[in-house]
Amino acid sequence: MKNKFTSYLSDIRFWILLTFLIKLIGITDPPIEIGHNWRQTTVTMVARNFMEVDNNILYPRIDIAGEKTGITGMEFPVFNYLIYLFSLLLGYEHWFGRLINLIVSSFGAWYFYKIIYRHFNQKVAFNATIILLFSIWFSFSRKIMPDTFAVSLVIAGMYYCSNYLDKKTIFHLLIGSILIGTGVLSKLPSGVVLTPFVLILFSKKYTIYTKISFSTVLSLFLIPSLFWYFYWVPYLNIQFEFWHFFMGKSFQNGLQEFIDQSPLFLEKFYGTTLFYIGFITSIIGVFFALKSKYKFLLWIFGISLFSILIILFKSGLTFAHHTYYMIPFIPAMALVAGFGITKIPLQSKSFLLLIGIVAEGILNQHVDFRIPEQHQNLISLEEDLNQVSYSSDLILINSGDVPTPMYLAHRKGWVANNSSLQNQDFIEAHKMKGLKLIVVLKEAFGTNIELPYAKLKENDYYTFYSLTKP
Repeated sequence: MKNKFTSYLSDIRFWILLTFLIKLIGITDPPIEIGHNWRQTTVTMVARNFMEVDNNILYPRIDIAGEKTGITGMEFPVFNYLIYLFSLLLGYEHWFGRLINLIVSSFGAWYFYKIIYRHFNQKVAFNATIILLFSIWFSFSRKIMPDTFAVSLVIAGMYYCSNYLDKKTIFHLLIGSILIGTGVLSKLPSGVVLTPFVLILFSKKYTIYTKISFSTVLSLFLIPSLFWYFYWVPYLNIQFEFWHFFMGKSFQNGLQEFIDQSPLFLEKFYGTTLFYIGFITSIIGVFFALKSKYKFLLWIFGISLFSILIILFKSGLTFAHHTYYMIPFIPAMALVAGFGITKIPLQSKSFLLLIGIVAEGILNQHVDFRIPEQHQNLISLEEDLNQVSYSSDLILINSGDVPTPMYLAHRKGWVANNSSLQNQDFIEAHKMKGLKLIVVLKEAFGTNIELPYAKLKENDYYTFYSLTKP
């Protein structure tokens, strides 16, 4: 029994399945947990609008554009469309997004293990995958967001492409290229994971024909990403007059913001990605790689680091304020950390280090598995609105820039801060655009204010004001 239990613990499939089962806790919860609820609801808005308004994948739309269509440039909505397809069969449920991401991200961890096993060894692969599973991957792989979803597709594609390089099976090259192309199309920064493939071009292991065929086929499947992000996204923004998707800023401005606020940026590397123990382990891995002159590993890490720095300087302070920007760099950090653990002399110490990484990851992320009480109070927002207004009425909510309450209201309209709601000219301008009702949130996502309009409904959590009744 002891040997059988030990074999389970040393099998990465056990850990992938275990984390999968743990992350099923609260899987049906609405996307209103503390972390990144605003980002999740922009995904669910698009998926629900595919279901209720128009299912054309080229025209994603969100609900906070007021009187406009809501069509806007954003990530190519592969992930959103999968939620829509599930909904066609089973009826719309927001948690389909959680489950889809969890399934794909679990397979991504498995392919991560397989590709490292192939190019390094079983111990490095096992350690690196454990570190990946309990990094911020642990919480983000069950969020309704395309980040770990996209990175997982790229990793799986890299595995199949590496099969082609070793076995010359064109089918694997096609499958791999399709997966990589879909991943990068779903989330452009996921291409950071792909960048170490540039080493293939300089490797003497492969023939010129293999390099050309590999590069040509893969490049063809990356072309749609260039078209979407650099032509179609700007076109949608201009054509439908609503800007939502952040495409970065100048490198000069991003560099200056990094210089001015460097502690905020650096914290993303040492504090909130692999967390402290994982980060220290990755430093140990880089040290041992330098000491042993392990050029292959150093090149992989160096190219990945250079790529994420491009994202950092292009994003500026936006990078520093959003943890998920680091997700494409997690595989490289986990790899060097996994390598570092294998180089620690005593096996008992390396085991304790892994236990520490697992424990720190869970302790730092367990809060993501519950809904705060003040957020739970908004679950009935749509039901209460239905008692006093039509679902087609345009509304204004005092949630600042956060779209989450608008998704819960299941309506379209605008979000703004309290000062805007108290500005008579602002309200009059929006009345001209069709504004019918104002929602003042008192606890979650907003603070209470009194407005000089007729109250339709009031409770401890929100007040509805009519702009059409005296």
